[in-house]
Amino acid sequence: MKIVKLREGKERSLLRRHPWVFQGSVARGGADAGETVRVEADDGRFLAWASFSPSSMIRLRVWSFIEAERIDAAFFARRIAAAVALRARLPIQSDAVRLIHGEADGLPGLIVDRYADLLCAQFLSAGTERWKATIADALLAATGCAKLYERSDSGVRGLEGLPPLKGWLRGEGATGAVIREHGWKLTVDVAEGHKTGFYLDQRDNRARFGQLVRHFGVQRVLNCYCYTGGFSVAALAGGAQQVLSVDSSAPALERARAHVALNGFDPAHAEFVDADVNALLRERLKAGERFDAIVLDPPKFAPSAAHAERAARAYKDINRLALELLAPGGLLFTFSCSGGIGAELFHKIVAGAGLDAEVDGLLLDRLAGACDHPTTINFPEGEYLKGLVVLKQA
Repeated sequence: MKIVKLREGKERSLLRRHPWVFQGSVARGGADAGETVRVEADDGRFLAWASFSPSSMIRLRVWSFIEAERIDAAFFARRIAAAVALRARLPIQSDAVRLIHGEADGLPGLIVDRYADLLCAQFLSAGTERWKATIADALLAATGCAKLYERSDSGVRGLEGLPPLKGWLRGEGATGAVIREHGWKLTVDVAEGHKTGFYLDQRDNRARFGQLVRHFGVQRVLNCYCYTGGFSVAALAGGAQQVLSVDSSAPALERARAHVALNGFDPAHAEFVDADVNALLRERLKAGERFDAIVLDPPKFAPSAAHAERAARAYKDINRLALELLAPGGLLFTFSCSGGIGAELFHKIVAGAGLDAEVDGLLLDRLAGACDHPTTINFPEGEYLKGLVVLKQA
């Protein structure tokens, strides 16, 4: 087993059970891409077993902190079985589930979602790429599924020196699936959709939105960055009479339109617009329109903390416009999925937007990803999705 030694004092993060070691912390040692290495402190103490990535700033990703543990096929079978068993215990009202959530499940760089009887996986690190065949077999064994599609086409793989990959790993057939969520039906295409096909992390937030739409008697909803219309379906289920869904992807809007029909809602209550959200917000504000509820679920504006300042301006701008467009007593569901924007900073951004809009609001709720997207106490970086529910004061 190859050994990688850390610089003096750089073992502290591993002693706190943080699963990453950055390039600057490595004193000496190396290995092939994805190879498992023994990580030692400067004085030779064992710290962890980790996968080595010669191309990434995150040079080491920890598999295990237990010296006696062996990183082999049995190890991956145990970790995957444990993750699947955990999801079976969680209160998930859907047959679409995040089964493996990277570091939170002890498998850094691996994302696996289940859509009914179809699995879709992302192998985002050199370590998971090296063990791909073993992981694929373990996933089928743990779930009983026969089909596994790979969506390793994220730009993150480039940082690992890996090319984008996409296609069937196990089995083959249709890449589409119909899933159920809180009593609604939605469709997913794992070959074409964002990430693995759908945003399962917003599952419970969609349900919460539908509940508040009904509770407050919301009639007119604006769903920005709507993708395939999950929040739009929730709004209609909550009794909204007019839902305007906006996205810059025509295929996503067509699927959103199909979701309205699939769930038996009157298409006259739903309007879909292919437009830039920022421009549309300004246009509707200038026209004097008002909405009873607005959802802002934009793409990642800040992939890292280095982009936080520029992203903060973008978040503030769209939240200011949304708060101005809201009718008094209206609801704002606003989100950030940027890892570089923490929950405290996001709150400050929305507060600043309120000051600029010269409005105040009551903070009804703080939102996060669904329970099958866990964050561990030793890896706070895993908490990427954060949201606020604001009731605009009259």
